[in-house]
Amino acid sequence: MKDNITILAIESSCDETAAAVVVNGREVLSNVINSQIDIHKTYGGVVPEIASRKHIENIDPVIRAALEEAKVTLDDIDAIAVTYGPGLVGALLVGVAHAKALAFSCGKPLIAVNHIEGHISANFTEHNDLEPPFGVLVVSGGHTYLAMVNDYCEYEIIGRTRDDAAGEAFDKVARALGLGYPGGPKIDKLAKEGDPDAVDFPRANIADAPMDFSFSGLKSAVLNYLNSCGMQGTEINKADVAASFQKAVVDAITDRAIKMCEDKGITKLAIAGGVASNSYLRESLENECAKRNIKYYSPSVLMCTDNAAMIGSAAFYKYIKGETAGYDLNAVPGLGLTGTR
Repeated sequence: MKDNITILAIESSCDETAAAVVVNGREVLSNVINSQIDIHKTYGGVVPEIASRKHIENIDPVIRAALEEAKVTLDDIDAIAVTYGPGLVGALLVGVAHAKALAFSCGKPLIAVNHIEGHISANFTEHNDLEPPFGVLVVSGGHTYLAMVNDYCEYEIIGRTRDDAAGEAFDKVARALGLGYPGGPKIDKLAKEGDPDAVDFPRANIADAPMDFSFSGLKSAVLNYLNSCGMQGTEINKADVAASFQKAVVDAITDRAIKMCEDKGITKLAIAGGVASNSYLRESLENECAKRNIKYYSPSVLMCTDNAAMIGSAAFYKYIKGETAGYDLNAVPGLGLTGTR
């Protein structure tokens, strides 16, 4: 095998069209992202049909830009990687179809990457010392997982959400507070002005699965509180509500993440996913890890968002294990971390 493996990666699972060139899973030569946030703000969330159409318009220019920024051509590329799930089916299909066409026309291997696995691998692009085994917390708009990374591409799920993902709860509460989309960053910003102990919102505990999460009850508690205030004519302090809600989410996540480390006897914890950019969550986990001599890893805020560099990193470890895909590769919108739906 060559000393340096250069991978062109494509990501189109939701509303970012992205392409990147990554060497050996760690060195990012380019990472181009075309975001549709401004388009979807009007609708209060991502509109799948609009997202798919924009991916079709943007994918070729984004790939060209990634190659140009990396100062490479398709001849220098060793493999083409693409996100095949989970995500919006129409959006995924744009990336999968384009990647298959490129791989076929250039005679390059095709590598199918799980989007969640990509988020985990974002840490490899910024922390050269991070190697398995380690624990990971994945928190995003569609997923909340606690897992052990036992080896590259090998995961053991320790806990997961039973209903809403953490990011989904953030978006729904932000909408109820009239903050708009995307909800996570807006709640994070507003919460800094509020009292996190102003409202005692519940933390769910599942008796038969203590490591699993549940955020639907918390979301309902916030909505009930807002409705109750409205009916009683009580003034609502939105900053206090945002801070109290955020604290309830972060407390539940932090407690379980630390418990996983203690139960498994591990000394390294990484976070990943869009909600991993939340400043209060990052601070909480960093502080608790420091108290217990657990080494804490987090990607930069940019690398927490959907991007293609993380897909290129995950793809490298599949490539060296010989895990390539055929031209019958299809989108799997409901894909889970370990391949199950």
